[in-house]
Amino acid sequence: MGRDFPFDDCGRSFTCFPMENPTGKAEALVCNIDVLLHLMTHKLGPGSPPGVWVCSTDMILTVPSYPDICWDGFSGVRVVSIPGTVSYARNHGVYLIDREGYICDIIYKGTEEKIKECALQDGRVPLVSGIVFFSSETAEKLLATHVIPPLDGCTYMGLDSGAHPVQLSIFFDILLCMARHIGKEAFVDGARRILQSGDITPPSTDAATMSSARAALWQELRGIPITAVLITDGGYDYMSLSPDDHIRNLTRRGNVSDCFVSRHVVYSKLTHPALLNENCSVINSLLDGETRVDANSVVQHCHLEGSIHLGSGCLLSGVDVPSSLALQRRQLCDVIIQGHHIRLRGLQLRTFTIMGRLDDLQVPFSNRSSTFLNVPWSTFFERTGIKKEEMWAPSRLENNLLNAQLFPILHASEPIGLEDVLWLLGRQDGRDLRKWQSAWRLSMREILSCLDQQAELAWRQQLFLARAQHQVQSTLHTRRDSSLCPLIRAAVCEGHEQQILHTLDTVAATTKDLGVAARALACVADVLGCMARGRGGLRSGPAANRTWTGAFRLLESGNVALGVEKLTEERSKWLSRPDLLVRAARHYEGAEQILIRQAVMSAHEFISMSKAELPPMNHWLVAECPARIDISGGWSDTPPITYEHGGVVLDVAVLVDKQKPIGAKARRILEPKLHLVMSRGGREQGMPLEITCQSLDDLKDYCQPHAPGALLKAAFICTEIIQYPSQVSLRDQLMAGFGGGFELHTWSSLPHGSGMGTSSILAGAVVAALISAAGKSCDTTSLIHVVLHLEQILTTGGGWQDQVGGLVPGIKVGRSKPQLPLRVDIERIPATGEFVKTLNDHLLLVYTGKTRLARNLLQDVLRNWYARLPSIVQNTDALVRNAEECAQAFIKGDLSWIGRCLNTYWQQKKCMAPGCEPLAVREMMTILQPHVHGQSLAGAGGGGFLYLLTRKPRQKEAIERILRASEGLGNFSVHEVEVDETGLTVCLTGPEGHPSLTLIT
Repeated sequence: MGRDFPFDDCGRSFTCFPMENPTGKAEALVCNIDVLLHLMTHKLGPGSPPGVWVCSTDMILTVPSYPDICWDGFSGVRVVSIPGTVSYARNHGVYLIDREGYICDIIYKGTEEKIKECALQDGRVPLVSGIVFFSSETAEKLLATHVIPPLDGCTYMGLDSGAHPVQLSIFFDILLCMARHIGKEAFVDGARRILQSGDITPPSTDAATMSSARAALWQELRGIPITAVLITDGGYDYMSLSPDDHIRNLTRRGNVSDCFVSRHVVYSKLTHPALLNENCSVINSLLDGETRVDANSVVQHCHLEGSIHLGSGCLLSGVDVPSSLALQRRQLCDVIIQGHHIRLRGLQLRTFTIMGRLDDLQVPFSNRSSTFLNVPWSTFFERTGIKKEEMWAPSRLENNLLNAQLFPILHASEPIGLEDVLWLLGRQDGRDLRKWQSAWRLSMREILSCLDQQAELAWRQQLFLARAQHQVQSTLHTRRDSSLCPLIRAAVCEGHEQQILHTLDTVAATTKDLGVAARALACVADVLGCMARGRGGLRSGPAANRTWTGAFRLLESGNVALGVEKLTEERSKWLSRPDLLVRAARHYEGAEQILIRQAVMSAHEFISMSKAELPPMNHWLVAECPARIDISGGWSDTPPITYEHGGVVLDVAVLVDKQKPIGAKARRILEPKLHLVMSRGGREQGMPLEITCQSLDDLKDYCQPHAPGALLKAAFICTEIIQYPSQVSLRDQLMAGFGGGFELHTWSSLPHGSGMGTSSILAGAVVAALISAAGKSCDTTSLIHVVLHLEQILTTGGGWQDQVGGLVPGIKVGRSKPQLPLRVDIERIPATGEFVKTLNDHLLLVYTGKTRLARNLLQDVLRNWYARLPSIVQNTDALVRNAEECAQAFIKGDLSWIGRCLNTYWQQKKCMAPGCEPLAVREMMTILQPHVHGQSLAGAGGGGFLYLLTRKPRQKEAIERILRASEGLGNFSVHEVEVDETGLTVCLTGPEGHPSLTLIT
């Protein structure tokens, strides 16, 4: 009871500040104890020897710097002091410190002359801050006193043994006896005994017992050295019983620590934020309606509705919607109104208190300065008709505002509400007075003694959750780049995961934007993963359990609302164990991928095909493509990043060892079938894989990326050469449209997982050859969007940079705006023949011998993007900026600048996908670093090709020698690379394969 705080029902420790912790793992209100724990853990505690730290929670502490506290030769006790002004010290404790740093005396509420004796060189005085460190030896001595009467009365063991209770002050009893200038007689007699101003009830220990306790302390602790450390840039504010001080503490700006950020609105939902003055504070509240809050006022833990005006100097706390209706007819100024949950004689009640900002709770009624609601008591009695005798019954307690039985808590025939204290601001009619007189009333002291803190915390939690649910909806619908992970962790920690899941389900089921729906499902996966609490296995993994198939089919068909409902139904069966939760999370990521694919398919809008002459039977259409190297901006082209953030990628089309390494050829054949041939090496190398499709049923695995020939089958369907599914047989479709079937060959001389865009560029070559063989044509821009569409049908997903890099010749920048439908625009970078030759002389490829592992990398990157981790959002911004800068470097023809951009890009890739740099590759890059302007692994990293921009020209042999001289690099190879200036080419050849006509360049 002695430490109750009249302005926060959860006490000083859990008083909430208008602050946020942007780096916190879980979203939570910032309380005084959070700030103090951070300061003690990260700023004051580090480096201290073994011992015990004691920190009061009765003050607001600021420590901007990281103080270097010297512990050399330390023993005994050390106190932490914050310098303050002489005027402030008049109501607080001050240390008298000698030149050696030892505490000589502790002065509380001393005279100005006495306080000035403690002054430091700058005129300030060392305040008692409430922080003490006991060495382990001193802590053991202090602990040993718990068995010494009457000091045992300070412990539960002594009380349980029948000892009389003893209340001691750590500063003015325990530490004071160690101060150098304190004499035994004065100390033991209690001449310096001090009652702290924060005590609402005085200690009950009698004088004789206190003298005996002090004598025991002197005997045991005298002689222990006590020194001080000054935090010269620190700030200290005792949380006093002054309403004005408390409002000032909650509206003051300035960061108490580098971890916390002050804001005037925290964890609150506002419908009219413009009505809030920037010098007010709104904490954990819902303001639904035109609520105006003027400067130097505070709203905390409230749910207000309607038109309310809170003038300056007000504090509104714990007011719910029904109670807020009474405020709509009031012009409030300089008042504190609080709602309290109390438990009294088995009853759970909600009551309200009111006081003025300038009132003093403890000043006696007889004092001329005593006020209530900022006016003298005589004025208050006159306007309300209340009599003094109705507020203070004869008792030993002092007649002051703290003890005045002003606040109704129960009435025999009517409910008690906020209006039962609002009338005290001005007399309304006789009925208000009569109701007040007949109600059961309590004083502020009595209300504080029967607070129901469990109910109060539940109310605050309810507001926090309601605001969180609104934030989830708002963040998703407005597509903000704000992370919901801290909020999700908070909801799961507090046991509110079902409410957040319901909110996410609602967003996914009701939005018309597939991108928003996909992000909502990704957030559901995060909630499920969080519920597993780090157990249950890896998040990345398969998502094809048959029990989820029904929901997936609905999503694939475009019925998102019913699909989400089906997902929710299935999810309810997977919540009982961590492994089931993680598996369910994977399937929600699978569902999210379905919606991403459908969103990307909007690129179909930018595909334009026209009819062309059908080539002769058995004549080959041969499409050949360069590879690509991504110079900067990769990952920003990856859905959903590309349509939520916008993407920019700079690519260069390249020949490898003077050849276009990727190609396809197609021809019409007489037999009404599809004959597919896939070479595993180059065009004329390796053992080919051959597949023949004679019915539509042979095409059904087109959407299974690992099925043999899936890409080729998907290409026939994507280009609408074949209609699937269809009631018309494959044979009939082929004969009716083309007078026969097709033979299609593909090849690539690049190894699997090269990182050079092989699969997407091959898709472009396949489509180009097929549509030409089928008597169709399209431009390169349409072809880029066809490949995007094809990869969604194939279910591999993927971005657009690979096909831009390999189908468009030379050096170019691809760009996409943050919108759907997804459109890619290409800008060729002008380069002179001389610069291209220089670039060719300085570019090299090194095959690392490591297979690129991109599958889990992609899952992890998308998960982090959907979580909107600040590091990922910032890195994505940087990727786009670097790509634009790199384009300027190419325009200028500056190899050194290009190299710097390339090195920056590699660091950005590693930030985007941690783990993409194998140890052997890191060693290789370290060895090569002195010899290159810049270097990077191609594509997503993890292996494949490393490309170099060498400092000297024509360095192939030199690089080979350098790498061979280093052990442990494995089976690497160095390849020539040069800019390809023709891009995709499609040629019509004769029946025997001899070129006869170039169709596309």
